[in-house]
Amino acid sequence: MTTMSTNPNTNPNPNPNPKDQTNLRSPKSRRWRQSQVATAVIAIAALLISTAAWLSLVFSGSPTLPVARLQNKAPAPAFTQYQNDSVSVFDGEDDPVEWGDEELSLDDVVFGIAGSSGLWKQRKEYVRLWWRPDVMRGHVWMEEKVPEEQNDESLPPIMVSEDISRFRYTNPTGHPSGLRISRIISECFRLRLPKVRWFVLADDDTIINVVNLVAVLSKYDASEMVYVGSPSESHSANTYFSHSMAFGGGGIAISYPLAKALSEIQDECLERYPKLYGSDDRLYACITELGVPLTREPGFHQCDIRGNAHGLLSSHPIAPFVSIHHVEAVDPIYPGLNSLESLKLFTQAMRLQPSSFLQRSICYDRRHHLTFSVSLGYVVQVFPQIVLPRDLERSEQTYSAWNGISKRSEFDLDTKDAYRSVCKKPILLFLKDIRSQGNATLGSYMRSRAKDDFKRTVLCFPRSRHLRHLREIQVLGHPLTKKWHLVPRRLCCKLNQNSDEVLRLTVGQCAKGASGSFTDYK
Repeated sequence: MTTMSTNPNTNPNPNPNPKDQTNLRSPKSRRWRQSQVATAVIAIAALLISTAAWLSLVFSGSPTLPVARLQNKAPAPAFTQYQNDSVSVFDGEDDPVEWGDEELSLDDVVFGIAGSSGLWKQRKEYVRLWWRPDVMRGHVWMEEKVPEEQNDESLPPIMVSEDISRFRYTNPTGHPSGLRISRIISECFRLRLPKVRWFVLADDDTIINVVNLVAVLSKYDASEMVYVGSPSESHSANTYFSHSMAFGGGGIAISYPLAKALSEIQDECLERYPKLYGSDDRLYACITELGVPLTREPGFHQCDIRGNAHGLLSSHPIAPFVSIHHVEAVDPIYPGLNSLESLKLFTQAMRLQPSSFLQRSICYDRRHHLTFSVSLGYVVQVFPQIVLPRDLERSEQTYSAWNGISKRSEFDLDTKDAYRSVCKKPILLFLKDIRSQGNATLGSYMRSRAKDDFKRTVLCFPRSRHLRHLREIQVLGHPLTKKWHLVPRRLCCKLNQNSDEVLRLTVGQCAKGASGSFTDYK
């Protein structure tokens, strides 16, 4: 505030102008006002400098931390590993290989198979059915060593997992082995194998179609963080764990950059989830912290079912078959064979026609009102009536869920009740033998004896008289194009009537614009 004189005798002009008032101010007042301005300028400058420093901390690519941390006077925050610099998997000395336009091959994939020493003697026979020792890389990860005689050169080498006793596990119903299995991805990565694009995790009771696996993974950019797999068939399992989680029994594919990121943060991440049940949910929790969503591929099958898998196998989705889990928990796939014998025939058909294996085709004999539904390499169903494709798309519920529930609402897929009427049930002809014929395959499907065959003969004669003598259907399967998996479509078939006992079907890709339920094929 400016100080003025109050003595009238000292001010001859009672109404001085502003300029005169300014001249009357004391030097002390002017210095005080100047100091105020300087203080304001300094305060504004300090504010600008502090704001710029804060912005540089927030947006900088370097792991700059508060002074106290730099001086080791404070512990690191719990989630500092998720700053932008540590998520970038291409930093530092571990730069990925530049693949360019090089086509993905089986040699670019490393397999991490979760095994158990107590079950390996039996389950190694399942792995042997699909493993190719000359062209595949990977290991079976055990909790302890197994006798040398339980392994040979036709199987993947065995590795013993690291000790997990330092991790907490508090789930009352699960088993700590889930911790060990969840870390297989990190242990695989730390082997530092060269020229790796993908890591694939699976169980030792899983069958994998490696040709289709490579075809499916080739759709994705392995230089990005990618998490590929499929949820369970069981609604209860998906609800308990997550509908966005890949179930490991059906196989999980993880790209190299995602595997690298996981190897850097997984151990600390696991400490945050001691209450989780198993391995898949722990792996999913850490992948979720990295912000990577599940890329669903319907050809990965967790197969959380029990009993007769016919309804699931005969209605495979129109997508490449990649894997099937729990192969020893379901009934033998083919009648008259035990579980291992069935799987040998199953994988034989898979190797001969990997791209079209289990793919379906529907065609009709309209003259005799018959419907043929082919699942290549597995079964031909002959219905004694016209059944529309929409109804055939649904899985006949011949099985129960892993938890024993048999209600249709328990399954996260389109199902239908099992056929009850003996006159509407299809006649089933299962694969008996398959061989190559040029660039195609010729499969022989033989009629299965059913307990209600006599009832069908007596009660359904007018409807099924044309099927009374049918014993065999031969299916000539033509190969698919290399791009079929990119835009898949149900196959077409053509019926050739040879005799009352033997029929022949030709199956292949449909011509463009052709109906998927008639007789033309490419």
